[in-house]
Amino acid sequence: MDPNLLARAKACGFSDRQIAHLTGRTEDEVRAERERLGLLPAYRLVDTCAAEFEAYTPYYYSTYDRGEDETKPSDRRKVMILGGGPNRIGQGIEFDYCCVHAAFALKEDGFETIMVNSNPETVSTDYDTSDRLYFEPLTLEDVLHIYRRENCWGAIVQFGGQTPLNLALGLQANGVRIIGTTPQSIERAEDRKLFAAMLDKLGIAQPPNGTATNEEEAVAVAARLGYPVLVRPSFVLGGRAMRIVYSEAELRRYMREAVDASPERPVLVDKFLEDAIEVDVDCIADVGNFDDPDEGTIVVGGMLEHIEFAGVHSGDAAMVLPPHTLGEELIDTMRRHTHAMARELRVSGLMNVQYAIKDGRVYVL
Repeated sequence: MDPNLLARAKACGFSDRQIAHLTGRTEDEVRAERERLGLLPAYRLVDTCAAEFEAYTPYYYSTYDRGEDETKPSDRRKVMILGGGPNRIGQGIEFDYCCVHAAFALKEDGFETIMVNSNPETVSTDYDTSDRLYFEPLTLEDVLHIYRRENCWGAIVQFGGQTPLNLALGLQANGVRIIGTTPQSIERAEDRKLFAAMLDKLGIAQPPNGTATNEEEAVAVAARLGYPVLVRPSFVLGGRAMRIVYSEAELRRYMREAVDASPERPVLVDKFLEDAIEVDVDCIADVGNFDDPDEGTIVVGGMLEHIEFAGVHSGDAAMVLPPHTLGEELIDTMRRHTHAMARELRVSGLMNVQYAIKDGRVYVL
């Protein structure tokens, strides 16, 4: 690539991914070439004083205008926390709450906290929540720059929702220490095919299902299962792009318009359990901290019974805590399944499981 053109593209705001797409290269190749040329961003303080007097707030943004870098990293051990970015369906303020309390807890333990987020409406982007705040896009390129510039000890991805979770494998591949549940376990839980195989291994019931990587495969799976079916992509949180489909025409339209299915991103097609009761179970675990997963501790924080039937988005559903209509046997079954999955995935941190109960049987959704 022409060095001058690359420098100009970066100054104009083109990301490595966009440049890779335009030049037929990979993002890694563009990043390697840019770093070889010494083309790195500088970080500037956000002037919260409107130039009236000198600003001291540790609130930074990046620029490629080649001016002075205003960051002054300390020698303290630092942990980066990745926020959730813009609020949207499936990713709201609850993740910001987790990020803020993670920052407070890390400060109490003597760490310097580095918050990366791009949503000015959140508490995590208050400049006094963390030791340093970077108002940057949650992309591999931007997060890596900050991690290396600050010489962070590790990064936490699990409190910001789906956006940082999707970065976990790429960050790890570039030398970032991921604190908490490993990216490999995250992948296993998020890839619908891998997750279904794990449930089979554990003997945990799931609705009859299949995976599809294109439109025709999805139609074939739905024909085998019978309509209605629940279709949803891998690597999403909170029900985004999930839909109940009642006919082949509706399924074809969904596959063409709503998702980008591929062998790397299969779509899961479940038999929809009509009139089932849905239950959300939240737990916290430290299993990944031990060589023997049986040594870890798992605490189920709550079981929330949905008042609406299964299929209504959690964000639109009213729930009751503790469960109101479920017997002890069903509750014990869900607790057992939750423990088994947390140990198999070697969870260190938070885990959420969605169950459906139909005709007295517990299914994992």
